[in-house]
Formats: sequence, structure tokens, C-alpha cells
Amino acid sequence: MRKIVIFLSILFSSHFLIAQNEKLPLQALDVFDLEWVSDPQISPDGTQVVYRRNGFDIMKDNSRGNLWIINTDGLSHRKLTSREVNESQASWSPNGDRIAFVSSTDEGSELYMFWINTGQIAKLSQLEKSPGNLTWSPDGKHLAFTMFIAEKAPVIAEMPTKPEGAKWAEPARITDRLKHEADGSGYMKPGFAHIFIIPAEGGTPRQITTGNYDHGSSLSFSPNGKDIYFSSNRFEDWEYRFRNSEVYKVNVDTKQISELTTQDGPDYAPKVSPDGKTIAFLGYLDKVQDYQNTVLHLIDSDGSNRRIISSSLDESISDITWDTSGKGLYFMYDIKGNTKIGYITTSGTITKLTDNVGGTTIGRPYTSGSYSVSQNGTLAYTQTRPEYPAELAIIQNKKKPKLITSLNEDVLAHRELGKVEELWYKSSFDGRDIQGWIVKPPFYDATKKYPLLVENHGGPILNYGDRFTAEIQLYAADGFVVFYPNPRGSTSYGEEFGNLLKNNYPGQDYNDVMDGVDYLVDKGIADNDKLFVTGGSAGGIMTAWIIGKNNRFKAAVVVKPVMNWISKTLVADNYFGYADTRYPGQPWENFETYWKFSPISLVGNVKTPTMVMVGMNDLRTPTSEAKQLYHALKLRKIETVLVEIPDSYHNIAGKPSNLISKVAHTLAWFKKFNKD
Repeated sequence: MRKIVIFLSILFSSHFLIAQNEKLPLQALDVFDLEWVSDPQISPDGTQVVYRRNGFDIMKDNSRGNLWIINTDGLSHRKLTSREVNESQASWSPNGDRIAFVSSTDEGSELYMFWINTGQIAKLSQLEKSPGNLTWSPDGKHLAFTMFIAEKAPVIAEMPTKPEGAKWAEPARITDRLKHEADGSGYMKPGFAHIFIIPAEGGTPRQITTGNYDHGSSLSFSPNGKDIYFSSNRFEDWEYRFRNSEVYKVNVDTKQISELTTQDGPDYAPKVSPDGKTIAFLGYLDKVQDYQNTVLHLIDSDGSNRRIISSSLDESISDITWDTSGKGLYFMYDIKGNTKIGYITTSGTITKLTDNVGGTTIGRPYTSGSYSVSQNGTLAYTQTRPEYPAELAIIQNKKKPKLITSLNEDVLAHRELGKVEELWYKSSFDGRDIQGWIVKPPFYDATKKYPLLVENHGGPILNYGDRFTAEIQLYAADGFVVFYPNPRGSTSYGEEFGNLLKNNYPGQDYNDVMDGVDYLVDKGIADNDKLFVTGGSAGGIMTAWIIGKNNRFKAAVVVKPVMNWISKTLVADNYFGYADTRYPGQPWENFETYWKFSPISLVGNVKTPTMVMVGMNDLRTPTSEAKQLYHALKLRKIETVLVEIPDSYHNIAGKPSNLISKVAHTLAWFKKFNKD
């Protein structure tokens, strides 16, 4: 009897251990446990990195971030301060003895200083608004930053004085601005961003720019600290030249502003070379088209001798940093859905340094990420793979990258994620090579056929890639093979490919998506009788276009779409930016074209059961756009449902619970029609 008891005890114990060690697919609540690295800033000597450690608060349903510091060898990983409030914009002093940063509370944002040797913290400022673009002077004695300064709204009517104690309605909101609201923040109060400078020991900030122009760009000091270089649009008709900006410098003492560039189009993000003789900046000559590569320019410090040095790279450049020798610059760029860091000499020779930068867009696999470089050339950057969000990686002495954080080991080590596979196929329209990815369900069985979920990306001038994505992994965890392609119009395939949608959107990007579906069906990876489709923003447009063009899908979820380019263009927060880039002329000048490319024009063809989803505060693709689709389908008695996300702008997944809600509603709708 005792032997039987012992045997059973061992048996049950072993089963318990197996159960304990078995991995589960990603769970919805795991989203709240995910963490990611952003804005890594390496010390001047290359020995330490301070970064923002981000995560979600399950009780407050928001994101949060604190500053952490770690040695570049991976040791001594610790929180920078003991404060439990949001911290950001860490910036090392030139000699590495201090870290300036911004901290936000319910009372507002202020500048703080952290001393490396003592761990002492001090508040430096008492500001009216949140500071941005924090930058040290070369001698370490001052900090420059940008800040919004409010202006009075235009007054059209004088109201009579209300009786004491009377409770009247809120006063009228008045604007005379071309751009008067912004998705994510709502009504834009009148005012302008200006440049300020403050002693590094604290004190009263001194405003060094004036005028009714925005000066909210990145800042770069001259080596002698006398000038600050920045970008702005200081034309009298700046509202209507919204794609334009120029590079300027302002004298810190005299406040005199000098214009250094004069090209139609955006010139921005100036960076001064170590010797002060050369200014690098980003921009392009505006050809008024859907997509143009951002290129790297150099000019002499007086604005002369303008030249482009990145012509050999048919991709956009971002995030430039001079090396200490002044012989070249570090930069970021995308190639075929993968973000990289490169180095370019002043003569234009380009070297790739590393791949897989990103991982800070937790929901979907968009391009993102950042880096910094020390005086000795050590790189710190955010690295991602499909298996994990952004972690901190280091490159020293031109060796292979080394991960020095593992923020998600406690969660993802116990989860079986869907395997991500890259695929290429031919466009049936013109034979172009089209790239996409599939995510197979955890514990995938190659002998089975799986339902296919197509996830169309937004933009459309953006790209998906082989990066971590919580949303797509949750779809895969529910038993779908998920397909996410980069059809024509996507970035990272050259300027010509990105501009194929000019005056033709939606166009043959539809063919590119459907060709991918056919490819997966032909390969036996997807079940042709169980096709589902979704996407948000431009992905919502594509989803609505697909179900208007064919009836192959069992169900669709159209998220925050544009259904009618005429109504969208004149209502959205960016209403002024579409003419002549998306379509020729304004809607009233070219009604036929705007209507031709509106998905609502195809709604009479739709037979697919369709969920329509939108944020109730969306200003980019207003709720009225989603309701046009929902109302049309209801009138046609097509099975449909409208899901409105409260207190949500265009970024529905801005709150983690809304990310989960978006996925849960999508899966519930698809489950309803995913039947044998």
C-alpha cells in the first residue's frame, strides 16, 4: 500500500512539474506585464547608459516610464531615482558628471538634475508648460529647451458680465488658425513654441526666440556655445506653407536669428559638427508627391555650400549624430521592413552597423526605436525581434551587438509565441516582388489547415516588419495564421515604390495584398474557406476596399477607416494637407477622383459580415467616417455591428485595456463566422 502511495505521489508530482513547465500562448492580460526600453542615452565615456523603462499600470490603465541606469557590461542595473513619477528626456552633461531630465506629475513637467557621484537630485525649474528638446551647452553651464507659450484667442464678441454666483455655459471656443486641432490632444490653444535657456544650476529661464512662429524643433549648440541651431517655418504665410521649414541659428546673447537654408520643403534636425564648421540636417526638395526620401545634407556654418551626401541610399534617413572626429555621422534607416543603424562619411560612403532596431510600438510591428553613441564610438540602441519588445543592446569595438537587458524574461520565458516567417511573392499586376510576414499559431501543426487573418498596416506610407507585436501574437494565439504584408506604397523599398500610390490610392496595393492571400492558399498554409481580414487607419481603408472588391472573406473588421475622401478631407485634423499629394486639387475641384477612390463608392458590392470600430474622439479619421460604413451596411441589411471606443483618439490602443478590447472584439467577431 505504501509503495502505491509513493508511486502515485511521484506520478502526480511529475505531472505537476510538467504542468508548471508547460508554456502557454500569449494571454490578453500579459499586455499589462510587458516592458520596453526607449530613448537610451550613453555616457560620454561609453561606460553607462540611462534609458526610459516603460510599462503599463493595470490599475490606472495607462503607460508609465521611469529612468534606469546600467553599465554597458550589463552590470549594476538600477533605477536612477527613488521617485515613482514619470521621467523622460535624460541627457548627459558634456563631461558625464550629471544627467538632466524631465519629470512629469499631475501638476506639470519640470527640469531636474541628477549628480552621478552623489546621487543627489534637484529641481531646476518652475515652468508654465512642459519642456522639450532638452540640450546641454558645450561647457555644461546651461541647458536649452523648447516650450509652448500661450497667446490670447481672437475675440469676436464681448459677453455681458454674468451675475455673481451665476453658472453659465463654458465660453465659446474661437479660432482663426488653419490647424486648430490635433488628434491625440484635441483643440489646440493659441500660442507658439519658443527656445529658452536656463543655468544648469537652476534659475529663471530666458526666452531667446520671439514672434508668431513655432520654434519647437531639436536644438544644437555651436562648439563655442554662442549660437543655437534649430529649424522653423518663419514665413509670413507659414500656415499655408506647412510642408516647409528652414534651418536657422539664433545668437544666445543678442537673440539675432539668421536663416541658413532656402529650399521649398522641410529642412530640419540640424546638427553642428565638432569643429563648428559644418551643419548636417535632414530634408528634401518638395516635389508635392505621396512619398519622398528624406536625405542628409551638409552646409557650411554660414549656410553656403549646400550638398547632399546620402544620394547612394534610396531610403529615408533619420536621427543623425556626428562622430567625435567630424568625419561622418551615424543615422537610422529602414530596409525591407527592418530598421538599421548606419554610418556615413562626409564624402557619402555608407556602412551598415546593425539591424533590428525598434520594438517601442508594442501593439503592431511598426518602425520605431532610437540610439545614442559615446565619444569612443560605443553604440547603445533599442533592439527588437519578433520574440521580444525593445531591449537595450550595446555595440563596442565593432563587435556583434550584445543585449544587456531582459525586461520581459519573467513573462515571455513562460509563453509560446507564434513563429514569424518572412515571405516574398510576385505581384500579379506588374511582377514586382512583394514582402510580407506570417505568424503561425503556437504549437503549429503543418498537417492542418488554419484560418487566415490578414492584418493591413496603416499609413499607407509606413511599414510593418519582423518586430515584436502584441496584437498579432494574440491573434495567432487564438488559432489564426496571421498575414501582414507591405504592399506598394510602403516605405523601406525605395522612393519609387513608396510613391506608387500617388493619385492612385487605393490602387494596386489591393492586388498586392490579395496576391499574398493567394500565395498562402496555394502553399497550403491557409484555408481558402476561412479567410478573415482587418486593419486600422489606412489598413481600415484597405479592408473596406477589399470587401468592396470581392466576397472571399468570411468576415471583416474595419478599424478607424476613411470611407469618403470628400468628407474626410474637409473634417479631419489634417484636412489641409491632402490636395495635390493624395489627389490633384481640392475635393470641390476634383469631385470625381476623390469619390472614385472612396471605399464608400463600393459599399453596394459588400456582402461580407463587417464589424466597424472607431475611437469616439478620433480626429484623424473622424467617427463619421466609420458611421458612414456602418449606416450603409445597416441600410443594405448586411450583418454588421459598430464598436465605439470611449475616450479614444485615432490611436485606439493608447490605453492597454483598449488594445486588449480591440483584439478581443475582433476575435469575437471572427469566431462567430469561423465555423466548419
